[in-house]
Amino acid sequence: MPTFAYQAVNGAGKRLRGLEDASSPGALSRALEERGLLVLDVSESSGAAAGRGFKFGRKREVLEVTRAMAALLPVGMPLAQALNAASGVTSGEVRDALGQVRSRVERGETLSTALDAFPALFSPLYVGLVRAGERSGDVDNAFARLSDQLERDEALRGRIISAAIYPLLLACAGTVAVTVLLFFVLPRFVTLLAGSGATLPASTRLLLSVSTGLHRFWPILFLVPLAIAAVAAWARNTEDGRRTLSASLLALPLVKTLRQYALAARFARLVGVLLGGGAPLLTALDDTIDSIGDPVARDDAERIRMRVREGVSLRAAVAESAVYPPLLAQLIGVGEDAGQLRTFLLKAAEIFEERTERATQRLAALAEPAMIVMFGAIVAFVALSLLQAIYGINANSFK
Repeated sequence: MPTFAYQAVNGAGKRLRGLEDASSPGALSRALEERGLLVLDVSESSGAAAGRGFKFGRKREVLEVTRAMAALLPVGMPLAQALNAASGVTSGEVRDALGQVRSRVERGETLSTALDAFPALFSPLYVGLVRAGERSGDVDNAFARLSDQLERDEALRGRIISAAIYPLLLACAGTVAVTVLLFFVLPRFVTLLAGSGATLPASTRLLLSVSTGLHRFWPILFLVPLAIAAVAAWARNTEDGRRTLSASLLALPLVKTLRQYALAARFARLVGVLLGGGAPLLTALDDTIDSIGDPVARDDAERIRMRVREGVSLRAAVAESAVYPPLLAQLIGVGEDAGQLRTFLLKAAEIFEERTERATQRLAALAEPAMIVMFGAIVAFVALSLLQAIYGINANSFK
């Protein structure tokens, strides 16, 4: 069954975009109308296949395309020709999608509408910034701003991953060491200690019980990674799962601050970039809502937009948030008072991105000694329990 990209409006006037499988565009339109949606457009999207396999490599290719467009358009190259030239720096699904975008543009569609048909490759922020550039007649700078934004996101993501690599490797190594100890080392002592007839210390009896239980029920251990994978898939692929994960991260003491910094940086960067592209504040907030993947943050952004639409200042609306740190509202207030909201939003994004990186490095720095102490304590407990038992057996043999 083919996959179609659709655009629709719900009863509250909010624009929705998504991908769904259907037998035909008409069937999908009827299904959406039965849900009370006003259908604006339904088109078959080859970008859906790219979306399901869209990994880091695809993001990198989109960045290369954006860089190429930012370099080609300012020299006066026509849009369709620039798209054709930019497709030369990529391959696979991204190149196919870009070819279809070029065909749509040649048929008279706007570039933003053509890009919007591939939501898995071109995010709402990407499309919204291009649309803002079209409205202001400045598509060249729109791609330049997008290139800077994508490069900044990639650099931040790379630094966070680098900070987390060593603790993850340490956790894997420690887990393997403890597993070998419990499954292969301890069993060699079970027969010796059990056949000695001596009264074993409580710590040794506990250790032997754990080892015996693991050997008896070891098939159940294979269910643990399966259960973790199932929970991870639920948290990633369902709205309820994403919402539960988001709420849990915002409730954890050590992770809460890091998560607030990351969400504040994302919100400020999105709104600031869209305002810089010429979008009005409410339009920028609309596109920001569509670009935020975190369900809790997205709900809060919708609340902020509603408050701004009611006439409340952006500073006051953000100050009421339980998701973003108070500093974000203060910086927005300074920008509103100075008439430089976009500048201070981008400055706030830089501040919170830096704090996100520092907080991640601190968590990684704390995780390393914590795991060393934890695995060291396990090994020490095993060693001391065995030594106690051996000492007791030897002491009894000399009586």
